[in-house]
Amino acid sequence: MSELYHLFLRTEREKRLHEQAAQLAEQFRKRAHWYDEQATFPFENFTDLKKARFLSLTVPKQYGGEEISLYEFLLVQETIAQGDGATALSLGWHLGLVMNLAQEKKWNPSLFARVCKEIVEEQRLLNSAQSEKATGSPARGGKPETTAEKRNGRWVIHGRKTYTSLAPALDYFIVSATIKETGEVANFLIPKSADGLKIEETWNTLGMRGTRSDDLILEYVEVEEEALVERLSPQKKGQPQGWLLHIPACYLGIAIAARNEAIAFAKTYQPNSLPHPIANVPEVRRKIAEIDINLMTARHFMYSIADQWDRNPEKRAEMKQELAVVKYVATNTAVKVVDLAMRVVGGQSLFSSHPLQRYYRDVRAGLHNPPADDITLSLVANHTLDG
Repeated sequence: MSELYHLFLRTEREKRLHEQAAQLAEQFRKRAHWYDEQATFPFENFTDLKKARFLSLTVPKQYGGEEISLYEFLLVQETIAQGDGATALSLGWHLGLVMNLAQEKKWNPSLFARVCKEIVEEQRLLNSAQSEKATGSPARGGKPETTAEKRNGRWVIHGRKTYTSLAPALDYFIVSATIKETGEVANFLIPKSADGLKIEETWNTLGMRGTRSDDLILEYVEVEEEALVERLSPQKKGQPQGWLLHIPACYLGIAIAARNEAIAFAKTYQPNSLPHPIANVPEVRRKIAEIDINLMTARHFMYSIADQWDRNPEKRAEMKQELAVVKYVATNTAVKVVDLAMRVVGGQSLFSSHPLQRYYRDVRAGLHNPPADDITLSLVANHTLDG
């Protein structure tokens, strides 16, 4: 058991989940460079995750899943990310959405039960497709240009979505669209087999290349009436969503991997100008200490908030600020930690074969995951000054 987890693993189940995730992460670490270099979805990693039954971790027990807590979910995410950040972030979207749907009970119970059964028995994958080029992040309130129209008792969906993570591997897409007749915004559950559904390979990015967050094209896709799974009320926007803490957990996991690279390098690298490894150089020791202090601060904050979310459901409605600040602190900490790790390793960290350059690129993506820093700062300022 890593010394980084001795205070965080409180139960036998948490220890088991961490150990299982660590074993998977070690396999993912060996493949991470290739998937990043090729910008290819990590199908082999997801085959391993399916064999380990990880896709049903957040499915309720009544449907055959493990129904892990938010705290346990973050342990899994942070650990998997130490092997491959893109795999962890992709997994997190699926697991988090299932957790949120189970907690919020937004869907028709029979439909949700059917999807859960498929996840448990067949390890099916789902994710939402909400973003569009014209609207930007859904968190900023833009109305989808993708449309839904009722024809002969069926819904016809037409439009294009961006940032559709796991696009090549998904079995179901949860698509937001504006209903033409009423102007309402609703979510529709669309299977990958639907006629007119296509994936356009647009994902050629600096970081998180393996998520394959390609464009989803919907060319007058017809689905059954029950495909409308939720009407999105403007009044419900901005409600606290604990499951989104999978994002900071992922980036802190990448930062831990960078920290471990820096420590291993410092303990073994000895230039001929020194009689000892650079781990004995005061400035290197200061940087390593700064890395650990930053990680300690962010991780204790994140796990504390997750624990409060799990233990106090009645307080969840009041936790929007804390959840947003966890993401703000964690992602900015991850960027800082990777930067410090690269300063310890020096020029060698710039080589494309070195994992630190991948960590550097991947953690930058965290700044653009929801909520963005400016939204969090505005939220805190409004709460403090106007609340």
